[in-house]
Amino acid sequence: MREAPEHLDAADLLEVVRRHWDTDVDALEHLPVGFGAHHWAASVGGVRRLFVTFDRLLPKRDACSLEHAYAAAADLARSGLDFVLASSPTVSGYTVPLSGGAVSVTPWVDGRSGEGSFVDEADAVETASILSRLHASQVPADIPVWKPVVRSDLGDELAGRVTQPWRTGPFGEPAREAVAAHLPAVHEWVRRYVPLAERAVLAHRSWVPTHGEPDTGNHLLTRTRRYLVDWESLALAPRERDLDSLVASGADWQAAYASPDPDPQMLEMFDLEWRLSEIVEYSAWFRARHTGTASDTVAFEGLLEELDRPPRFVCDRPS
Repeated sequence: MREAPEHLDAADLLEVVRRHWDTDVDALEHLPVGFGAHHWAASVGGVRRLFVTFDRLLPKRDACSLEHAYAAAADLARSGLDFVLASSPTVSGYTVPLSGGAVSVTPWVDGRSGEGSFVDEADAVETASILSRLHASQVPADIPVWKPVVRSDLGDELAGRVTQPWRTGPFGEPAREAVAAHLPAVHEWVRRYVPLAERAVLAHRSWVPTHGEPDTGNHLLTRTRRYLVDWESLALAPRERDLDSLVASGADWQAAYASPDPDPQMLEMFDLEWRLSEIVEYSAWFRARHTGTASDTVAFEGLLEELDRPPRFVCDRPS
């Protein structure tokens, strides 16, 4: 997020980091990176030592699922997947509750992240190789299991939400009007999503460990290694959950992936799930009080993008 959370006291966060991970940490610096979670650099004597994350709890991501996701990622790292930058443990787990969220840390690693898209074919091929290893790995104990997150009545729910003004801040009414204008499209997206999600659940025996958001925005590149970071979305799921950006890139990545070709229906299903879940989250954002911060601006732009963008994948009409 672009700003530190208003409800979280920096002194409380520092105390949690010192108590559970490193007593020598003497400073936290909020980092305006990423979106959805908050991040800080934890330093000792001016030298960065830890990367601190505060995850907001959501209906689709509660404290238990976060703990299990980070623990499962640590299991993957211990199994030999050297591209997994896993969270550091405490004496009792990988997360610590604080102010309605969960704190976790990873070691500080100097490197650079991508912008979300692949810079060239080599970038896509290396990502495909990493995902091939992840998808072929042994399933960690207690890994979260994907389940459909879009309900069949979502269109009706949003239709009810937009009947009253959203006088909550500068983006409230523009957001409400945008959602209201796209309700027919939302109903159609839900109609397509539901049977595809039901089909995915029936094929659960073929599911694999998936990262959930393996685009290059969640890569950390050092001189010697490419890491995947932000493992809070780790889940046992259809492999297509991780493959949309590779397929959309147009790169020749299949040989490096060395697994069955993606199922077009599952690609469409996860594209629909991403779009609809983002619309739900952003709609809730702007029904709540907001002041027009940089994060609010990013969220509003994200809402408009998901409402307006063309579909990335369209398979044959679901039965």
